[in-house]
Amino acid sequence: MAKGTRRRRGVKVPLLVVLVLVLLGGAGAGAWRLGLADRWLGDPDDRTGDPAAVAAPEGLDLPPVAEPDPLLTEVDATAGALDPAALEAALAPQLADDDLGPRVGVAVAPLSGADAWTAGVPQVIPASTTKVLTSVAALETLGPDHTFTTEVVDAGPAAPTDGAAGGSTGGPTDGPTDGEAAALHRIVLVGGGDPLLTREPVPTERPSRYGFGPSLRELATATATALTEAGRTQVQLSYDASLFTGPGINPVWPVSYVPDDVVAPIVALTSDRGYDDEGDPLADPAAATATWFAGALAEAGITVVGEPSTGLAGNSPRLAAVDSAPLGEIVEHLLAVSDNETTEVLAHHVGLEVEGSGSFEGGAAGVRRVLGDLGVDLGSDVLTDGSGLSRENLLAPSTLVDVLAVASSADHPELRHVLTGLPVAGFSGSLTNRFTTADPAGLGAVRAKTGTLTGVQGLAGIVQDATGQPLLFVVIADGVAPEGALDGREAIDRAAAALAACVCTTTTTAPPDETPTAPSTEPPAGGPGSTPGEGDDAAAATARDVLSPA
Repeated sequence: MAKGTRRRRGVKVPLLVVLVLVLLGGAGAGAWRLGLADRWLGDPDDRTGDPAAVAAPEGLDLPPVAEPDPLLTEVDATAGALDPAALEAALAPQLADDDLGPRVGVAVAPLSGADAWTAGVPQVIPASTTKVLTSVAALETLGPDHTFTTEVVDAGPAAPTDGAAGGSTGGPTDGPTDGEAAALHRIVLVGGGDPLLTREPVPTERPSRYGFGPSLRELATATATALTEAGRTQVQLSYDASLFTGPGINPVWPVSYVPDDVVAPIVALTSDRGYDDEGDPLADPAAATATWFAGALAEAGITVVGEPSTGLAGNSPRLAAVDSAPLGEIVEHLLAVSDNETTEVLAHHVGLEVEGSGSFEGGAAGVRRVLGDLGVDLGSDVLTDGSGLSRENLLAPSTLVDVLAVASSADHPELRHVLTGLPVAGFSGSLTNRFTTADPAGLGAVRAKTGTLTGVQGLAGIVQDATGQPLLFVVIADGVAPEGALDGREAIDRAAAALAACVCTTTTTAPPDETPTAPSTEPPAGGPGSTPGEGDDAAAATARDVLSPA
């Protein structure tokens, strides 16, 4: 029986398949007769499923299509005058927070920057909010479309003794023969101050690739192609980083900054921002970049004889070059992630263009001069670097507001990248993880540059108040207890969020007697370079003391 059962099952399955095929065949034939097959199979010439234009019935009279109202309306030019009483009511509880310490500087202004409301100490250590000043100066000096070029030039025949002793990079180690030496040329890798030149191409899918241009690898490939076409397969390599002058480390910075990975040396020829593959700052970024480039040439079929050495390019003809991303994109990058090296390189470029010196001193002087030409008087403010790493920098909060006002002005569209580069609270850049535990009113409403050093917490940017009016604001505390840094940061966030939740503007111009007074120009207690808060009476920092207009 078991055997017969197996036979019957073997018959049933084929019969079922046959029956299904017969039914499908019959249905297919019927569908073909009814003209349905083309619809099922998607006849490209069939248009019966397409929408048809149907003429309106006679007598139907419809009004013409109207332009829809804009979703966003222009800000009322007559609105935005500050309400000092509302500002004080909103900020008093926040700025009296003990987590901020005894020294807080505040400035709030309408988008025009006029009649800023100021409170607290007259000057503060600005930390990385200094990057706003450098960004404005760089864009104003060079323009948002400016690019920085890294090139390779052919410096002509190498000296007869060059490379005779020693080995080669990626090739034979016994040096060239006499015949090869006679034809050996020296090429020079010339640094043009591209702060974001990378060794390898940045993956296109990487979200943070904005601001990065071509890579050193691509430059090596183009150089190898040019050399091969010229019939050269062996060269000597020099590198020229002479565009910038002076030390690579700012003398006013703490000596621990480089070994502690805070910043790398600032030079005109660098790659991967001056860090090695492990993320440690390179002692000599220019030499390391040239060595890496020699290896890339070897992988592209060009033997580099001897070790890379320093040398000037002069007016030698170009073999290959790569240009950076436009300056506007670079500025947006550095503001978003608070890139110290990139900002210092841009300050050097400003110094080179304005003062004739691509150095720390030239950069600081150049930024000050450019801002002065834009109508921002730094007065007694102190500026010693471009990134804000220096603890000797001192700025009035109103200075930062004035710079933001210039960047917001319709008269300076070339500066707009400063505003679009500011991180958005809770969403982008250095504010991605901020405002999530503090008052959520600031989420998405605050766009600001962060400022952080040991003992310093601050924000400088734009906030929309509860009526939608944009306000320029600066809140910086430079006497925060080091062990309370996170609490101080949240207190700063709450202050900015309080502005977002505040109805702090009116629709009419404030009466003269309500116009806030200008901040005092007296330096803070302790003077430049002193420990934040040193010499201050912390017990006197009541809400009224903190918020009394300076």
